[in-house]
Amino acid sequence: MSRPLSEDLRARLVAAVDCGMSRRAAAERFGVAASTAIKWVSQWRQEGHVRPAAMGRPARFKLDDYEEEILGLVEARKDIALHEIAAHLAEAHGIKVAPSTVCLFFKRRGLTYKKRRAMHRNSKDPMCSPADVSGSIGSPTSTRTG
Repeated sequence: MSRPLSEDLRARLVAAVDCGMSRRAAAERFGVAASTAIKWVSQWRQEGHVRPAAMGRPARFKLDDYEEEILGLVEARKDIALHEIAAHLAEAHGIKVAPSTVCLFFKRRGLTYKKRRAMHRNSKDPMCSPADVSGSIGSPTSTRTG
């Protein structure tokens, strides 16, 4: 990830514009894009500084305030799907989140949240013998014709 350009460069560019140089000419002189110079000068005029914005993830997670409610939903209904939790939050609180965000909520707490899927047939170890299956060769109820 790249770093923001220095405040010194930003201040020199803004000072050049304040002395009468156009934003585009200042951008060319200091080796930055014209759009960057325009944004820095606008920031200087609106906010009074040219500090770069903070980089990285926000300290708080979007769903932290709803932790008790989300965990309560899972306790109440063990087979609830992630998209259903997201829909509940949108309906109850007006907060739009993707199911992947709900998944991340569980991962951050070290919780695994998987619905149990239907079991597939295991061909190596059948659960019953052929004699137990109706209509099989070894079944006493099977009739062979022909």
